[in-house]
Amino acid sequence: MRVAGGDEKGRRLKGAVSSLTRATTERVRAAIFNILDPDLYQDGRVLDLFSGTGSLGIEALSHGAGWADFVEWDRRQSAVITSNLESTGFTSRAKVHRLDVFQALQTLPGNYDLVLMDPPYKMGNLDDLMEKVAAQPGLIVDGGVVIAGHSKREDLKEVYGNLRLTSHRQYGDNVVDFFVYEQNSDTAQSTEIQSIEEMAEQNPENINHLAGGSAASQDGN
Repeated sequence: MRVAGGDEKGRRLKGAVSSLTRATTERVRAAIFNILDPDLYQDGRVLDLFSGTGSLGIEALSHGAGWADFVEWDRRQSAVITSNLESTGFTSRAKVHRLDVFQALQTLPGNYDLVLMDPPYKMGNLDDLMEKVAAQPGLIVDGGVVIAGHSKREDLKEVYGNLRLTSHRQYGDNVVDFFVYEQNSDTAQSTEIQSIEEMAEQNPENINHLAGGSAASQDGN
């Protein structure tokens, strides 16, 4: 497994050591960061929930994020994230929190520009998690983006509180949904940020060849 892009592109990462961890494939990570406008998170704060190997948060750091908090309950996977941060040189710009995700939502400092999560497919009940993410005061900045990975067998709603779905992408069995956080969801206009769909249209070559790809069978982030 390698970093898909950015400053540390090609750097090897340690993979999952727990059978409950499903590593987000390099193909899907590349697609996510080709779609995202880097200005949304450059030098900003990133939260990686259900971090697994830490590959999503490390991808954000490699693409220019200023800080990343990694949340992973499994002790062995937490050690993998720490090792991957050391090998990529990002230890001074990140912290690994061995916490339950719901506890982390209440205790971490917040003000995140980008929230990444790719929970175990067997966990289920993603609606409850999305509702809690949307409702946590101060967790996400206005105009911030939440990216949720899940199985194609589970559908997410288009709106959770102030979170609004802006793009739905499928890569084999993997689905990636992009949400924008709007503090005043009734009147907020997308002129403050470039829409996710427009970002995708600006990078058609990077997206189209990925959309038909098959998902890796191994499970984590």
